[in-house]
Amino acid sequence: DDFDELVVSNSDVVLKNIAEDLRNHLPIEAMFNSEHQAIQKIHQHPLPMIHVDAFLYDDDFVDSLCEEGKMSRSYCTECGSYKTSSLEFISHSFSLMELKFLYQHVLPDLTGKVVVDVGSRLGAVLFAGYLYSSASQLYGVEMNADFCQLQEMMITKYQFIDRIKVVHADICTQASLLQKADVVVMNNVFEYFLDRQEQARAWEFIACNIRKRGSLLVTVPSLKESLSKFQTDIQLSQWVEEVQLNYDVCMEKDVDREALEQIHLYKIL
Repeated sequence: DDFDELVVSNSDVVLKNIAEDLRNHLPIEAMFNSEHQAIQKIHQHPLPMIHVDAFLYDDDFVDSLCEEGKMSRSYCTECGSYKTSSLEFISHSFSLMELKFLYQHVLPDLTGKVVVDVGSRLGAVLFAGYLYSSASQLYGVEMNADFCQLQEMMITKYQFIDRIKVVHADICTQASLLQKADVVVMNNVFEYFLDRQEQARAWEFIACNIRKRGSLLVTVPSLKESLSKFQTDIQLSQWVEEVQLNYDVCMEKDVDREALEQIHLYKIL
């Protein structure tokens, strides 16, 4: 058990090192100009919101950036006044805590299994899967070339090449990959990157191709919430069964219970 703890804490250190390397290659908002649509959607949001990548910046890090004046948690409701409101933060990545919860508590033993992360972005789900699980193959599908390049850089530097593969593609071209997956992870994946019609089409493609009985689907937010925003022909009750998660198992200090409760697990029927 002590040995296991040592291995895990060593994995934490490696992930934190990767986060640091990535921070050095990205602007503070961790978005590339090539993400026109997502940037536009964040600007159009009714309440001011900022993109803070939870893998790169934990709460303590955000606090220190706020102290340095590089980031703010609030915005002015009337310019020049003291009336400020909290900014809404959005992240396209899991935090370290969420990643550990995912691999140590949500998912079963992944020995010999294939994991696919849809919209792998910075690669956090892939790197954590390499370090915290025995999955035999971890595939990231990412349509943004800049992010693919960053992931490739980390895979090479940290020698993850034997089990991680990044596919530069739209997920809707990856039917066979989805069909062979034992676990598919989808974290906030289409909402900021596709318009409604494209989102509906992408979800229908996902539902048609993730069909392996007993395979698992992890989503943030819930499927119900994601699919409530547009019309699709997806019959959830015939496709998946939700697996109830125990959010109390995560005993680490400063657990963001609200963030964990956004994570949903489904079993394919």
